[in-house]
Amino acid sequence: MRAIQITQFGRPEDVVRVVDVPEPPAPGPGEVKVAVEFSPLNRHDLVLVSGALLQPPLPLVLGNEGVARIVEAGQGVGTVAVGDLVVVPLLAGAWRERLVLPAEGLFPLPEGSVEQFSMLGGNPPTAGLILSEYADLAPGDWIVQNAANSGVGRSLIALAKVRGFRTINLARDESVFADLTASGADIVHLDDETAAEDVRKEIGDARVALAVDSVGGASAGRLLGWLSYGGSVVAYATATGQPIPVNELTLIAKRATVRGFSVAYYDYATKVLPVIREAAPLVASGALFVPVAAVFDLEDIHAAIRQLERGGKVLLRVATGKETA
Repeated sequence: MRAIQITQFGRPEDVVRVVDVPEPPAPGPGEVKVAVEFSPLNRHDLVLVSGALLQPPLPLVLGNEGVARIVEAGQGVGTVAVGDLVVVPLLAGAWRERLVLPAEGLFPLPEGSVEQFSMLGGNPPTAGLILSEYADLAPGDWIVQNAANSGVGRSLIALAKVRGFRTINLARDESVFADLTASGADIVHLDDETAAEDVRKEIGDARVALAVDSVGGASAGRLLGWLSYGGSVVAYATATGQPIPVNELTLIAKRATVRGFSVAYYDYATKVLPVIREAAPLVASGALFVPVAAVFDLEDIHAAIRQLERGGKVLLRVATGKETA
């Protein structure tokens, strides 16, 4: 059975390999065997490979999220059945053809795009938990974010709209503005030094309680200026790798906070899973849609990594059809 594995931490091009691993056993009571269909390749997968943040035991099968088809159910499983498409729990090692999972927490996904459902496990929980855990938001409040065209950015737009919040969305490329607006973004602006002044003319003194960063550097530093008193800047990634320049006087005057976020901080069953359930119908209806730049077969992992470095959402096609039979 094919899987993508590392036996040491390091540069992805040096340590990531497609290998043969043993077939998982038949599922026990309360378990299911699944065939993984699609799994995203994200930058945080490569951070894990580098060992920069976490160093779990090796050898390690990679893949933080994805969707899979149930091919066998163990005794006592009643919430899902053979043939159902389900979200693979976070950090389960989705880059392998088949694996055994606990049935608890799994639920059948509705009809819709399997590729789009494969991104449910990471981006929507990141956006949803940032919205719920870092600010006391009220309906009508504004949230500002950079990298609005990212998977998390689009998830934040969709979930904020459902929850009654309004979004200011900063992007580097004007070509995505119309698409973001059609997806529910309230305001879209270039991520530049004029953005805060321009948008304030439109929203007046309305409360901006939360700013969301995944860029770092100057873009992240400007977000602090957007905040109303008591607001928070939350960083979940750093596309530039640059530190956030913080103006201490602004921080003090606004009594603001700057926080870091990882979905791994939160209990899967009580925090992450409810957001996945909330987002699933949005994906099914098309209200939450993330453009995919390229899809690669499992064997083409190194080409997929190169594509990710060029930009855009990348998916791995794990099962090819016969694996789900």
